[in-house]
Amino acid sequence: MRNQPHETIEDVRSDAIEKHHISLTINGTSYNLEVEPWTSVLDLLREHLNLTGTKKGCDHGQCGACTILLEGKRINSCLTLAIMHDGAEITTIEGLANNDGLHPVQQAFIEHDAFQCGYCTPGQICSTIGLIHEGKAKTLDDIRDLMSGNICRCGAYNNIVKVVQEALENHKNQTP
Repeated sequence: MRNQPHETIEDVRSDAIEKHHISLTINGTSYNLEVEPWTSVLDLLREHLNLTGTKKGCDHGQCGACTILLEGKRINSCLTLAIMHDGAEITTIEGLANNDGLHPVQQAFIEHDAFQCGYCTPGQICSTIGLIHEGKAKTLDDIRDLMSGNICRCGAYNNIVKVVQEALENHKNQTP
């Protein structure tokens, strides 16, 4: 009689690890999901929900390519586990435009030619929107400092800063 083959590590891991049930609202749509405890928000978005606009750059929170809005605040989605945010509201680059067209910050990136390869652009845009809502940026140095977590390998920083300045000014003019 032949010995039965041993289970693979993947078989043991998938059988032994209990998945967690979470609910998230992503770009206005409610999701009930089962995720492994180690699933990052970034991997959930890209691999489980096929929302690939959010980019995986360094996967260590150093480049900002994965920046999204969680409850309206900008975060590096590669550094946070999905199970930590049960019930949360998430906005990704895919959720910014509406039937009226692009979000004003998206449009400003186009008008100011604030990207070259475009890989960092989703994170830059989400970070800009988060920065506006934080209300901390008052000067050009503030903008540079508060956007320093988003790296652009192409060097489009001057035009990105112009977008942020314009978006801050527009927001200030619209707020009573």
